[in-house]
Amino acid sequence: MKIFIKNMVCNRCIAAVENIFRSADVKTANILLGEVETEADVSPEKMQIIEKELLDTGFERIMDSAHQTVEKIKNLIIVKISDLDISEDFLLSEFLSSKLHKDYSALSKTFSQNENITLEQFFILQKIEKVKELLLYNEFNLTEIAGKLGYKSVQHLSSQFRNTTGFTPTEFKKLKEHNRKALDNL
Repeated sequence: MKIFIKNMVCNRCIAAVENIFRSADVKTANILLGEVETEADVSPEKMQIIEKELLDTGFERIMDSAHQTVEKIKNLIIVKISDLDISEDFLLSEFLSSKLHKDYSALSKTFSQNENITLEQFFILQKIEKVKELLLYNEFNLTEIAGKLGYKSVQHLSSQFRNTTGFTPTEFKKLKEHNRKALDNL
């Protein structure tokens, strides 16, 4: 039985969801971001317990296919950005269409209708949050960050960063409060 879950954005989320299913004594065959496959059907009573625990932990079961598609899109984007391996010629449309085997215009329309933001805007917001994270860690300079996140130049990254945050990357690093957002809140 496949169960789709909202707000799973990292390996810690997978571990938390795994614990919820284990404590409900439901055996899982596979757990991925946004998706749990159980070894057998789950009784309504156990599903009710799992759904309550999911909500208490910041997750939510997704019942309809549109929301399932949106969660898959979000998870694919988050993982792609966290890999820090986006080429300059990366096309979000081709990436999502090939991964989900659906027409990009349909994916984009579904996403926009359910999230009140375009897919491209979501992608940019996710990249900017990753830039903030990398700036705070001081692991990479701006040129390296631009290269890892598919920006054609440091100027392009800086311009997009300023348009999104109101600060240049340098100004952001000097701030006392960095106002980073959780990935599942974007």
